[in-house]
Amino acid sequence: MRVALAQTDCALGDVDANLTTAREQIGQAAAQGADLVVFPELSLHGYHLGALSTDTSVAVTDPRLLALTGAQESGGPGVVVGLHEHTSLRAYNTCAYYADGALLHSHRKLYLPNYLAWEERKHVSPGQHLRAYDLPGGHGRAATLICNDAWQPVLPWLAVQDGAEVVIVPANSAATLDPEAMDTTLYWDTLLSYTAKMLQCWVVFVNRVGNENGASFWGGSRVVDPRGTVVAQAPKWEPGLVTVDIDVHEARRLRRAVPLVAEARLGLIDREVRRLIDEGGDS
Repeated sequence: MRVALAQTDCALGDVDANLTTAREQIGQAAAQGADLVVFPELSLHGYHLGALSTDTSVAVTDPRLLALTGAQESGGPGVVVGLHEHTSLRAYNTCAYYADGALLHSHRKLYLPNYLAWEERKHVSPGQHLRAYDLPGGHGRAATLICNDAWQPVLPWLAVQDGAEVVIVPANSAATLDPEAMDTTLYWDTLLSYTAKMLQCWVVFVNRVGNENGASFWGGSRVVDPRGTVVAQAPKWEPGLVTVDIDVHEARRLRRAVPLVAEARLGLIDREVRRLIDEGGDS
């Protein structure tokens, strides 16, 4: 499977302009034979939703989004794109997967940062489900985790237990204001390699670039193989489109040879989690 990492900048609140950028990137990726194009978190809206004076959220079934894959000839790439999702009651930070003009899967961000300059909980509600999904064309099974989701150790593990061979991580990661307290680039370097190696999966990380509301987004998008090796990487601080061929089923072969994740002990996990809840833990 050929994956394209669309490391883009975006205009805050300008959905039409960001859709134009997305179409251009999809067209370039299609010309390079990509099967899947992955965009950053909130790539159609921008990150700082609280700075907007109007609501620009959209539904995942918006015809403009469905048309992102319909604009190419039959057999064109699928698309994972980030958006501020509108429903009748709540809004979500969502990544949706489209192919052949149809919505195949959507993931609502589960863990919302609400500290320092990051106040997502003010503007969106947390999602309630994590599901892996099939990639068309026999390309295996994937799961999407949005930025901070990937920092919660249990979520990549759950995705893999649901059969994911590819973990897709769209992100809006900015340079740290206090590098001595936390160097976000170093955290991501360690996290992505660890996740891929210990869960024996491919990791596709796509981060945005550009400056927005005082934040500087650093890019550094990459693909990490199931042995923890970076096999393709976009530059930092500037837009780029990087394509790479991956053998999705290498994850499956490695898991059979060295079954690190095969024995899940789900019953044990269930009992211990229920005990912690009963003892006053977070339900």
